Amino acid sequence: MKNSTVLLLLFILVASCKINVNKNHNHKTLFTDYVNPFIGTGGHGHTYPGATVPFGMLQVSPDNGISGWDWCSGYHHSDSIVAGFSHLHLSGTGIGDLADILFMPTNRKLDLTTKTTSRDQLPYKSKYSHVNEKAAPGSYQVFLEDPKINVGLTFTKRTAYHKYTFAKNDKQSVVIDLGFAINWDKTLKTGLTIEDEYTISGYRYSTGWAKNQKVFFVAKFSKPISESVLLADKQIVSDKTAEAANTAVQLFFDPKNSEELFIKVALSSVSVANAKDNLDGEKASFENIKSKASSIWNNTLNKIEVETPVDSLKTIFYTALYHTQVAPVTYSDKNGQFRKEDDQIVTAKDYTAYSTLSLWDTFRAENPLLTLLAPKQTSDIVNSMLAYYETRKILPVWTLYANETNTMTGYHSIPVIVDAYLKGIKGFDAEKAFEAMKATMMQDERGLNFYKKYGYIPYNLLDESVTITLEYAYDDWCVAQMAKALGKTEDYQFFLKRSQAYQHLFDPKTGFMRGKSEDGKSWNEPFDPKHSNHREHTDYTEGNAWQHSWFVPQDVDHLISLHGSNEVFTKRLEQLFTESSEITGSNVSADISGLIGQYAHGNEPSHHIAYMFNHASQPWRTQYWVRHILDTQYNTTPNGLSGNEDCGQMSAWYVFSSMGLYPMNPASGEYEIGTPIFEKATINLEGGKTFVIEAENVSEKNFYIQSATLNGVPFNTTVISHKEILQGGILHFVMGAQPNKNWGIKN
Repeated sequence: MKNSTVLLLLFILVASCKINVNKNHNHKTLFTDYVNPFIGTGGHGHTYPGATVPFGMLQVSPDNGISGWDWCSGYHHSDSIVAGFSHLHLSGTGIGDLADILFMPTNRKLDLTTKTTSRDQLPYKSKYSHVNEKAAPGSYQVFLEDPKINVGLTFTKRTAYHKYTFAKNDKQSVVIDLGFAINWDKTLKTGLTIEDEYTISGYRYSTGWAKNQKVFFVAKFSKPISESVLLADKQIVSDKTAEAANTAVQLFFDPKNSEELFIKVALSSVSVANAKDNLDGEKASFENIKSKASSIWNNTLNKIEVETPVDSLKTIFYTALYHTQVAPVTYSDKNGQFRKEDDQIVTAKDYTAYSTLSLWDTFRAENPLLTLLAPKQTSDIVNSMLAYYETRKILPVWTLYANETNTMTGYHSIPVIVDAYLKGIKGFDAEKAFEAMKATMMQDERGLNFYKKYGYIPYNLLDESVTITLEYAYDDWCVAQMAKALGKTEDYQFFLKRSQAYQHLFDPKTGFMRGKSEDGKSWNEPFDPKHSNHREHTDYTEGNAWQHSWFVPQDVDHLISLHGSNEVFTKRLEQLFTESSEITGSNVSADISGLIGQYAHGNEPSHHIAYMFNHASQPWRTQYWVRHILDTQYNTTPNGLSGNEDCGQMSAWYVFSSMGLYPMNPASGEYEIGTPIFEKATINLEGGKTFVIEAENVSEKNFYIQSATLNGVPFNTTVISHKEILQGGILHFVMGAQPNKNWGIKN
């Protein structure tokens, strides 16, 4: 009996040890705990706080109901009124569209027949307080003070989940207003159908930034509809179907047995039938769906693990990493179908079609980050752009719901494709991609006719001529690299030569890129490098000469030689950061924000500039200014972004730069070395390998690189290749408070 007791105790001891070991082994860092979706919802960040999953099809989020530039996402942290919860939103753009398919719970019968011209007249609006508002990756919650209803939102890839909790015995009602529109959006035709006591379906055709947007939806309720009031253009209709420019419905539900009402909503660009197919069929509870969404985000965020004793830095980093993966968004349905802007219905075979491609912004760092962290999505993005190419035989500029918005300059789908191909990403037709790039750069639209005729775009023939010329020159360089990789020697030489177009616009007397007349000799006078005029009668896009004269990422060494020497170049570059921040002109672009001298971190054209010191033998100045930007342009408040988030670009700059890397020339396959802010950053690569960046002694004052090793071998260069990173290993920096002016200098 004694021996049995001893054996039993030994068994319990071993079992408990195993349990403890397993518990420790299964302990998982919750990276989602560091994400604050309210960062960027204030200031000019233009982000939304609502629920989505990585690259999700829907973004269900609150709308304040105001039309204004700082409400481009539908929401601004300064507001305290909510008009409802719609299902499509833009993350951090400077353009107002979407906010489609608005749902709003209420506890009373409303008069929806009154015409409204502002949100103040909306009968279903409600006050709310940030004290009673929460947001996390994959979920959102707010308490509506007027009807005293708690709203919870969560999401799967193609289905939004609403949870409304009413006061006990209160009337339970939901308004669906398809006429609701903000900013540029305007409905053309809408329709609602009460299909049965649990199901509503409909469609919304609109014009705005996307000129031909068609959205179909279906909604399933957890309770039967006990009463409904259906309206067409503010007139009550007795039928179960309403069609008009503006349709709306108020639905009522029996409050007996439960204060909670659950709704599932799915959308499609193709049809109601496809929306029904997209709708999740599982019976999982709202909390389980919410937990699953959080888990999906956690698995996405763990692709980079950073170590620092400063929690605020983790919050900024993981919120940035979160924002880099809310866009682009899934556009094709579960069956692969999607609508093109010419109303063709096509099927994405072996790929997912994506929309919301903010390419002028994202080609710089957002898309290169996805080549590292999400190669499958990158391949799908390329295939999506090639599908859009089929419509107009020109690659996209900025696509929204498959519509070409032609917003911003250049054709920066080209560097995205080249970057992907040269980094070995498969899954798309390289020959077709080259055909598309060549055809795009050889057509005559958007100033390319002048570019081909003169070798640059004369300022007297087209606005924003300097910016457009510089960006076409970069796009040409990218086409040349693709041609070289495919063995197309003649095309390589042609596009490489044309990529030198920037030389025509460099004025050695002032050191700036300037507007030049078609005579090839005379500059645009008078000249003020601080002058800005927003999008018209100007040589620069959303900026001035100080901000746009540095865009030659494909040939920084030659740009330096145009200035005369490293010393002249670095003096002018330093002056960019130390010059007064005055912007002159009567129509200054609001996009010029986050100013450090004349450097404007709040807008994308400045994002690569601090890394150019590396090429002029002053890498310690790159380290100084990059750390200064990291410290001053990002924080943990709603005003934590110094400019528009722009679908992940503002955040991608932080993700890369805080680790000590940046793709200054996005399609080069190389990353510039800056200054790491974390003691350790581990990139978990595809296939199980890891690339670790360590920064020994790093601190607020110790941001200068003293020495470095790569896998134990001395590393004394300011670039590292994508190929080297994919091989895995450890890049170890030793940091100090004073610059080592010998490290990283070319011999």
